Amino acid sequence: MFELHHLTAQEQWDWLRRGDVTPTELAEHYLARIERLNPELGAFTTVTVDAALKRARHLEAEVPRSVPLWGLPIGDKDLSRRAGVRTTFGSRLFENFVPDTSDEIVEVMDAAGAVSLGKTNAPEFGLSSYTESLVAPPARTPWNPAFSAGGSSGGAAVAVAAGLLPFAPGSDGGGSIRIPAAATGLVGLKPSRGLVPSGSGIDKLAGLVTTGPIARTVADAAMLLDAMISGSEYPYAVRAPQWDGGALLNAAVRGEGRFQLGVMTSTPWDDTNNIVLAPEAADALSLAIIELSAIGHGIEEISLEPDASYPSAFRTIWQASAAGIQAEGSQLELLEPLTRWLVSRGRELSGRQLSDALLALTLYERSIIRQFSAYDAVLTPALALTPRPIGWYNAEDGEANFDQQVSYAPFTSFVNVSGLPAITLPVAQTEEGLPMGVQVIGRPGGENVLLAIGAQLQRRLSWQRRHPPQW
Repeated sequence: MFELHHLTAQEQWDWLRRGDVTPTELAEHYLARIERLNPELGAFTTVTVDAALKRARHLEAEVPRSVPLWGLPIGDKDLSRRAGVRTTFGSRLFENFVPDTSDEIVEVMDAAGAVSLGKTNAPEFGLSSYTESLVAPPARTPWNPAFSAGGSSGGAAVAVAAGLLPFAPGSDGGGSIRIPAAATGLVGLKPSRGLVPSGSGIDKLAGLVTTGPIARTVADAAMLLDAMISGSEYPYAVRAPQWDGGALLNAAVRGEGRFQLGVMTSTPWDDTNNIVLAPEAADALSLAIIELSAIGHGIEEISLEPDASYPSAFRTIWQASAAGIQAEGSQLELLEPLTRWLVSRGRELSGRQLSDALLALTLYERSIIRQFSAYDAVLTPALALTPRPIGWYNAEDGEANFDQQVSYAPFTSFVNVSGLPAITLPVAQTEEGLPMGVQVIGRPGGENVLLAIGAQLQRRLSWQRRHPPQW
């Protein structure tokens, strides 16, 4: 039986503009699904029923249908403040915090005409690649709720995969869009540093954290990314070539071009961590190579140049990013063990250690861009392992936890360090039905190429027709 969530985000927008469905009707449809399915899946930490319906009615009466996302439901990641709505940052420390002001990405989504249905689940302060905090139930991949949806945009990915939202904004500081997208069978795009003004990364430590879309189709991801960019100007913003309004959506719809692609399975962690590529991850990569070769792309195997500076420098920045968390004295006991460990280590760092790490990562950024310069894009596995069971991560030992996160997702963090765009694509499934994806890394401002490649693979593999049981 047909239901509204079976439509792509683009199709839903077309229905809205034609008047075949109203924003209120669409919001009511998704809110009913959230009420029924969220307790099992942990997609939302807060659902704002009354505010969502009020917002939908306001759009119908007061806002032109020409705005980019008119009437489409979204969720705010629970790391982003929305005035008047409980925002926990995934932490017991802020369990009852209600902000007076909204973050810029929230305001941008509002200006684009979206309808927020609530806050999507995230780990404590977004510090981990899985979403299993002590302030909310874990985010579970709808393909098998015994397994984690990843993080830190885990709740957003669950909501989109299970048909609780058409698409959703996320943020990515070391893989936090791409990891959960891969674990839930979705498209996740981390933009170039500076592309999205409201989440550019320019103002973050080491420039790591950018804002981007999670969606079921490549075109839906492009549609949301265009809306994130539209109407904003920023002096350091990178613009994709010929970007003008809906340029990225145009690239995703056309899906044109033949490109020279590098393929690699090496990682910056190979010399310090025991990185093992699961057979399922290797199979997904092989499938993508076969399909891309059939299309006519040039394929060349490459390897990263060894660089002993990266692991310790990234580790230092990860710890330093927690140092400023507003917790002192007895408040520290409200933090989870991993976060307490990160805060402690981060506050022990000297200015010289931080300076050395930042310099090392800057040099590494330049090295990666040089190594990839001969290619239009570089293809890697999305994750080294299959989605991890709930409770798999060591919650008490920070050192062990860090190693587990690296072993699961060794291909993502260096892309943040280099400021490059990257997209994960859900090309395959395991014999048990769990999603497996690949990552495509582009040149600075090369989102149009990534979207074109993604559209070509989607046409051949039709992953948009695969859905979890809740669908």
